[in-house]
Amino acid sequence: MIKNNESWKKETLVQVVIWAVFFSVFFLQVYFNTGKLPLPFLGFLATGIVAFYINYLFLVPQFLLKKKHILYFVAVFVLLALSVTFTEIILPKPDFANHLPKPKDFPPPRDFKGPNNLRFRLGFPIFFNLILVVIGTAIKMYLEWDKNTKLQKEIENQKSNAELHFLKNQLSPHFLFNSLNSIYSLTSKKSNEAPEAVITLSELMRYMLYQADSDFVMLKDELEYVQNYLKLQRLRIANNQNVTLNVRGDVAQQKIRPLLLISFIENAFKYGTDYKGNTLVKIEITVNQNNLHFNCVNLIGNKKNDPANSGIGLQNTKERLQLLYPDQHSLEIQEADNRFMVILDLKLAV
Repeated sequence: MIKNNESWKKETLVQVVIWAVFFSVFFLQVYFNTGKLPLPFLGFLATGIVAFYINYLFLVPQFLLKKKHILYFVAVFVLLALSVTFTEIILPKPDFANHLPKPKDFPPPRDFKGPNNLRFRLGFPIFFNLILVVIGTAIKMYLEWDKNTKLQKEIENQKSNAELHFLKNQLSPHFLFNSLNSIYSLTSKKSNEAPEAVITLSELMRYMLYQADSDFVMLKDELEYVQNYLKLQRLRIANNQNVTLNVRGDVAQQKIRPLLLISFIENAFKYGTDYKGNTLVKIEITVNQNNLHFNCVNLIGNKKNDPANSGIGLQNTKERLQLLYPDQHSLEIQEADNRFMVILDLKLAV
């Protein structure tokens, strides 16, 4: 309703400005030459206004905007013919000779019959009404283009929001599935660290339920979430001395989109253990004002990739980056020397 009111106000303002300029020029011209506003000219002008709004409110929406071009031009021709017929037959004849500027320095041609001859009386109304029709068509087409442009942007925004909602909903079960696997690994070994793992998981879930639903979260909270996730992973890994996280820089003021880094880290732990049980996951996060540099390296283990049940996280994050940080991030993924590396540079909000 608000957008419709704004569109109506804009349309009204455009018409008011156009008519104000048009009336000023037209009336001033007649008034300066006659010292008054003759009744025939007011009727002549009223006919033009009627033609304007018939074209503006009916012909353009019903024919031109629906791509019925031939019907539109035929209708405009009929409209001009009717307006000229009405002006010539019903209205009093305007005395054009006394209302138009008169050349003072040059006499008229010998065969000039004056502006009140039939050709001029018909030609001038046609030209006048045609100008009004063209102006009305131009205004209506512009307003329609402006409305369609805004509508297209709104549709794109709604589509992006729907995609983001879908991607975020995918993350939660994907993360929970991986975390439960970690706890299951501890309980199957009857590890004394299983209760601590459950507590850590509860902290992670609390963050996901109560904070990650926001558009932005504080960077320090997101990094605390990452640290808790690493803590959970270290509990289930026997050889965890090569599992490291280094954070450099001031992280107190910046904001980031929630759950943006975790998929890269999940992927690193999923494939970062070799057949001997050795795990290598090294994460470095450097923050310089509103610039974040994320570097994650993991060992490429012997675990086979299952296309039907894996890969959601990485692809999910790539799509979210495209939607949330267009032209504000660079992502590089490399494989070399039995290492998988993710390098992300991101522009943060403050």
